[in-house]
Amino acid sequence: MDLGLAGRKALVCAASKGLGKGCALALAREGVELVITARGAEALEATAEEIRRATGAKVTAIAGDITTEAGREAALAACPEPDILVNNAGGPPPGDFRDWDRDAWIKAVDANMLTPIFLTKAVVDGMASRGFGRIVNITSSAVKAPIAELGLSNGARSGLTGFIAGVARQMAGKGVTINGLLPGAFDTDRLRGGINAAAQRSGQDAEAVADRRRAAIPAGRFGQPDEFGAACAFLCSVHAGYITGQNILIDGGAFPGTF
Repeated sequence: MDLGLAGRKALVCAASKGLGKGCALALAREGVELVITARGAEALEATAEEIRRATGAKVTAIAGDITTEAGREAALAACPEPDILVNNAGGPPPGDFRDWDRDAWIKAVDANMLTPIFLTKAVVDGMASRGFGRIVNITSSAVKAPIAELGLSNGARSGLTGFIAGVARQMAGKGVTINGLLPGAFDTDRLRGGINAAAQRSGQDAEAVADRRRAAIPAGRFGQPDEFGAACAFLCSVHAGYITGQNILIDGGAFPGTF
């Protein structure tokens, strides 16, 4: 299927690895010109070069912290008029809500709620004036089914989801769609780090912990960043113009609800 994206421009946040990288690569395969961001310059440039070699796409790497005003300004200076914005930022650490002070909450809200809101604010009117725009927010399955130890993420990402629900409807008649992608367990560094930490706490083998997590997923496996990226690319396509304000769960069937 031709997604109709050749020649479009995209800003993809936190794209040096994991799900952000999967989205960037999928868009590049469709002929999209990319600006990608991440905090680590070396890893980001390595990813940019990998995508260039694999797809021939133009890729500009802008190292910086997208959760800061300076980081956002640098990214938008490199891509001031994106047709596509993929909002993504690492989630806050797990823990017990009794231990989180105000600073911990503000940091979580800054990264996982306010940053995508500010980036959306910066680009959405330009998208509307050009008659085409796609914004995809990578959030978490915790928006659909909260995870107790990820309370900071539950709160911040749910706040973003509620805000976007209104904005998406405001922009729906202007050629701009805004949707959320809610990942479950994907085979990323973050997932592996969590598994290793759980193994250390319990004194168990990391692969045994991973096997139990896989067994709890009806698909019997972890997701792959490339398949997440493919879903993102479709939401950005010309074929998805009637999909907006939605939160699409990609979790191998782990969420047990009907709706």
